[in-house]
Amino acid sequence: MITVIGSLKGGSGKSTVTFNLAVWLALAERKVAVIDADPQATLTDVLDVRREEAFEPSVELLPATALTDKAQRSPYSDILVDVGTASMDNLRQALSIADRILVPVPPSQADIWSTQRFLRFLETIERKGKAEVLGFINRADTHRAVRESDEAAAALVSLPGIRHLKPRLSQRTAYRRSFSEGLAVFEQEPRGKGAAEWNALAAVLYSDILG
Repeated sequence: MITVIGSLKGGSGKSTVTFNLAVWLALAERKVAVIDADPQATLTDVLDVRREEAFEPSVELLPATALTDKAQRSPYSDILVDVGTASMDNLRQALSIADRILVPVPPSQADIWSTQRFLRFLETIERKGKAEVLGFINRADTHRAVRESDEAAAALVSLPGIRHLKPRLSQRTAYRRSFSEGLAVFEQEPRGKGAAEWNALAAVLYSDILG
């Protein structure tokens, strides 16, 4: 399965989501590889840190040419693609081969508008079959009195062409700290709130692994 983690807006947490998902799949003993199709190469940087620190399991990184070369992708059961608008060619190619498109949506009206534009953009892409489009609230508020995350989730539910996933990832230091050290959040703090959030999201995305 090819899962593209993408959107039109920077700063939505695509690389962090892709990295954590790749490590989680590797721990589940899936044959997983990632494609860093963003010229900013943040995902490549964190995988370099992970390799230098000799953390296991390792995560296979494929070049962006794998977007057009099926042979490079064929040994893997799961391919994760991190891509944004820094390379529109890569974005279009990634979306054209996706089986599933995962959209992290920060809780703001600007990000809801951006998600709407992304869904319209998807309509311009010639895609194989009908890729499932999934969205979830990323970098959610942690303070109970702040309602912006709930409001964004309600707006996301109402958008046509995307399925809202209930699990959220919050705006937590644990995600930034673990990412900078080449670790997934559930590796660094297995009993932390970030790990619990992540496991809930992964369980929805890959229920076949846990079922």
